[in-house]
Amino acid sequence: MDPNPVTTQHVEGADPVITTPPPTPSTLHYILFGPEGLRAGWGIILFVAIYGAMERCLVPVRHALLHAPPIHGGLLSFRQVLSLESGGIVALIVAMWLLSRIERRPATAYGLAPAHGARYFLRGLLWGVALLSLLVFLLRAFGLVVFDARLLFGAATVQYGLIWLVGFLLVAVSEELFSRGYLQFTLTRGLRALYHWVFGARYANTLGFWTAAAALSCLFGAGHSSNADESPLGLLAAGLAGFLFCLSLWRTGSLWWAIGFHASWDWAQSFLYGVPDSGLMARGHLFATHALGRPWLSGGLTGPEGSILFLPVALAGAGIILLTLPRTHNGYLPVADEEQAPLLP
Repeated sequence: MDPNPVTTQHVEGADPVITTPPPTPSTLHYILFGPEGLRAGWGIILFVAIYGAMERCLVPVRHALLHAPPIHGGLLSFRQVLSLESGGIVALIVAMWLLSRIERRPATAYGLAPAHGARYFLRGLLWGVALLSLLVFLLRAFGLVVFDARLLFGAATVQYGLIWLVGFLLVAVSEELFSRGYLQFTLTRGLRALYHWVFGARYANTLGFWTAAAALSCLFGAGHSSNADESPLGLLAAGLAGFLFCLSLWRTGSLWWAIGFHASWDWAQSFLYGVPDSGLMARGHLFATHALGRPWLSGGLTGPEGSILFLPVALAGAGIILLTLPRTHNGYLPVADEEQAPLLP
């Protein structure tokens, strides 16, 4: 029997109209595509593959152009940051753009929508410096960090300050796009469909987003384990920072606040106060400092993020997000559209 029979419609006083039903999708098409296009699992596999291939291809180009030596002894130069992050950003942008074409959605859908982006970014910059300053103030008040001397003066202060601001902006863009851009969006989409099937539409988006956030924040924290002087508390702090950035994404649907906060937090640690950042020290910082006391209190060689005092500061950051960022979204979905989440990944 023909699976797509031709039918004829007769209308009085007119020639007969022949209609053919649309072809039945093949099994392969059903495996690869759902109502939203490419299924989430395949999207993640493709994204990682494209990103990894691009990153590997750009390694010799970065080495040839920048001649940056490997990081040694925990000392980090701007050239090394530029070498490490520039290729990753290019690879991320290419992978996100290609997947957006395949999935037929704008590349800005993955947390980079321009609406209020500048405002969120500037707020994030200010709060990143403010909360890192609060953490350093607490450490100094308890005698856990000592400022030894000022190292830069005059034009050198401005020069290194601007250089490191650019450097840590690259770090923030690279890490936020990878950890909370396409992967967070797509993993949320897939898990949302699963939770929709199990629990219905009411909690599907919330559970999908925060399950994805938990998984990717753990990976984000674990990614810092290769730093020479990182500590277990430092890894926990990095993971909690990932949750904090996800909270800003949950409320606004945008990564711009997280990018600004991430950049200025790292800048304040590495340049402004001259303390280690996840075990790394920047070459060319304003003050010379050293930690005193037990590492779990002072942060030790890990820096302020390795101190237990990071926890109340992170809690303050969550309060700031809830009080200062308007709730326009629940993750990547506008609040009004949450009940209409797709049924299948």
